[in-house]
Amino acid sequence: MQHASIYIASTEPQSGTMIIAIGFMEMLKGRYTNVAFFRPVIPDRKEDETHIGFMREHFGLKIPYEACYGFTESEVIQAFADDREETFFEELMAKVDKLHREYDFVMMDGYPRNRFASTFDFDINLKIAKNLGTAFIPVINAWKKNSDEIINEIQIITEAIKTESCGELATFVNRCDEDCMETLLQEVENSGKEKQVYILPEVKEVDTPTLRQIVKTLDAKMILGEEEQLNHLVRSTKIVAMGVENYLKRIADEDLIIVPADRNDIILASLTSYAAKNHPNIVGMILSGGIEPSNTIIDLIKDFSTSAPIPIFTIHSDSYETAIAVAEVRAKISPEDTDKITLVKALFDKYVDKERIAQKFRQSQNNVMTPLMFQYSLFEQARSLRKRILLPESDDERILKATAILLQRDIVDIILLGEEESIHHRAAQLRVDISKAQIMEPAKSGLIEKFSRQFQTLRASKGLTLNAAKDAMEHRNYFATMMLYNGMADGMVSGATHTTADTIRPALQIIKTKPGISIVSSIFFMLLDTKVLVYGDCAVNLDPNAEQLAHIAISSADTAAQFGIEPRVAMLSYSTGDSGSGPDVEKVREATRIAQKMRPDMLIEGPIQYDAAIDMKVARKKLPNSKVAGRATVFIFPDLNTGNNTYKAVQRSTGAIAIGPILQGLKLPVNDLSRGCLVDDIVNTVAITAVQAQHLERS
Repeated sequence: MQHASIYIASTEPQSGTMIIAIGFMEMLKGRYTNVAFFRPVIPDRKEDETHIGFMREHFGLKIPYEACYGFTESEVIQAFADDREETFFEELMAKVDKLHREYDFVMMDGYPRNRFASTFDFDINLKIAKNLGTAFIPVINAWKKNSDEIINEIQIITEAIKTESCGELATFVNRCDEDCMETLLQEVENSGKEKQVYILPEVKEVDTPTLRQIVKTLDAKMILGEEEQLNHLVRSTKIVAMGVENYLKRIADEDLIIVPADRNDIILASLTSYAAKNHPNIVGMILSGGIEPSNTIIDLIKDFSTSAPIPIFTIHSDSYETAIAVAEVRAKISPEDTDKITLVKALFDKYVDKERIAQKFRQSQNNVMTPLMFQYSLFEQARSLRKRILLPESDDERILKATAILLQRDIVDIILLGEEESIHHRAAQLRVDISKAQIMEPAKSGLIEKFSRQFQTLRASKGLTLNAAKDAMEHRNYFATMMLYNGMADGMVSGATHTTADTIRPALQIIKTKPGISIVSSIFFMLLDTKVLVYGDCAVNLDPNAEQLAHIAISSADTAAQFGIEPRVAMLSYSTGDSGSGPDVEKVREATRIAQKMRPDMLIEGPIQYDAAIDMKVARKKLPNSKVAGRATVFIFPDLNTGNNTYKAVQRSTGAIAIGPILQGLKLPVNDLSRGCLVDDIVNTVAITAVQAQHLERS
C-alpha cells in the first residue's frame, strides 16, 4: 500500500521531533498544494496538545482540528486492554485513508514512546506506521551522548524498523554536541550504506523557553511591557533577596528576575542597569506576592522611554513557589516564536539534503501489506459497490452474529434463508441486531415450482425429472443457488453446517464455470506479518492434470488481481527450471506452458521450488533472470496433498491468518466455509464474495 505520507517519531523524550516536523512541513508545502498534518495519538488533555495548533496556524493548513488526530492516550491504552487492537487500527486506517482522499500528502507526527513504556512492550509508533503503510523517520536524541552511544542507537533503531518491515526514509540525530559531530559523520559515512542519516547540533536557543511561554504557563499578569518583548528568550531565572550592590554583580543578559513586589530598589536598579551602556539587560521581572508597584513607581518607569524597557509581571505566589514553577517550564515552539521558527528552518536547510530525501521517497515502493491493512481494504472495497449476499444457514448462531456485524458496518446487504419468526427469536436470544437483513422462507416464497422447472430444464440432458428437481429444492443450498441464478442475490456463502460437496455441487449444476475455465478451484489468502500471498488449490481438486493446473493458475492470478495483489505466479514443484525430471515435474512444466500460452500478459514461472519463489537470495542462484522468482505472490501447488499440508504448516508455524477456501472459476460467486469456522471467518468470506461479485459485474 503506497501512500504519499511520512511518519516522524522520537525514540525517547526531548528528541526535538517538532524541529524535524517544521523542516519537513516547509519542504512539503513547497512541493504539494494541499498537505495534511495528523497525530495518531494525542494527550488526554487538549491543552497539552501543541503540535496540531502550531502546524495549522503557522503553515495555514486548511484542515479541521478534529481531522488532525486519531485517539487520545487513554483511549489507546483502553483499546489494547479490552483486546480491541484490530478495531483501533481499523478506525485509525479509516481516518488516514480519508485524509489521503482529500489531501495531496499526509505528514504524521508520532507520540512519545515513553508515555506507553509501562503499558506496551513494543514501539507503538512503529506498529502504527507499519499498518498505515507509511515511510518512517526516527528522531534520536543525542543530547549529552558520545559518538559511540549514538551509533549504537542508530543501529538499534534500524534493526527495530527492519524487524517491523517498515520503510525507513531517513534517520535524524538531533541535539548533537558539535564537538562530536565530525566524528559521528565520519563513522556514518564509513558504514558504507546508502542509509540517509542527518545530524543536527544542539542549539540552545531552540531549547530555551521564551518569556511568553513562561508567563502563559504561570498565568502571570503583565502590568508594563509590549507584546513583542514576550518573544525574548529566558536564559536563566534568579530570585532576588539581596541588596542592590550584590544583585547587580550577579545578574546577566536575558535573566528573568523574580522579586517581591515591594522591592522598589531592585526594580529601579534593574531599569538603571538596562539604561547603562556596560551593564546587563535582564529580560523581565516577575513581582511575587500578588502586590503591584505604586503609581509613583510605575510613572517613573514609564518616563524611561515611550514604552517600558523591561516587561514587568505580577503573580500571586511567593518568590520560591514562582521559581519552582518557572523551572518546570519546558521549551516549546509556538506560532508567535518567530525567531525560533526562523532558526529551526535554517537548521533544517543547513544540515538536511532535502532533494536527496525527496528523491528517495519518489523511488521507494512500500510493498508492506499487514493482515489489518488487507482486511481494512477488503471491507472498504466491499462497501464501495454494495452487494446482496445470500446466507442459507440461518439456524447457525455464527451466521447470525456475522450477519449483525456485516450489517452494522454497512459492508453488504444480507439475505437469510429460513423461518422468519425462528430467526428473529434466535437473534433476540443472542442479543444481535439483524433487523436490516432480508429473510426468505422457501416454503412461503412461491418460488419452489418455478425453480424446480428451471432446474429440471438445466439438467434435462442428465435425465433429471421434475419430481427429483422438486426434491432438490427442499435443500436450502439448491434453493439458494437458484436464487443466485435468477439474480435475486449477487453471491452466496455456505458451509458452516454443510459439507463442501453440498455447497459446490449445486453451483456446478446450476451456475457452472466461466467461459474458458474448465475447473472450479480454490485459493487461500495467507495473511503473513507484512505481506499477503495467494495459495491454490488447497481445498478442492485432488490431483489436477496439466491443463486443469493451468486453469487453476489463471483463476488464482485473476482472483489475486481482484484484491489488489499484483499476480506473479509460481508453479510449484520439487525442482526448479530444467534441473529435474519425472512425471510430477513434467506435469508442472506442461501446465506452465499452457498457462503462459493462455495468458501471455501474466508473469508465470515454473517449475519452481518454494524457496526459489519466495526468497530473493535463492532466486538469484537458481533463476537469476526470472521476473517471478524471489517475488512470487501466487503459489500454485501440484496437488491437494501438497497444497493443504503447506497452507496449514505455514498457518500454524508462522501465526499467519488463512482466509478461505475462496472458490473461483464459477460464473457467479459461491464460497464455502469450513464447519469449524469462526464468526470472523464468515465476515471475511462474505466480504470477499461481495468483491468477487463486483468484478463479475464490471467484466
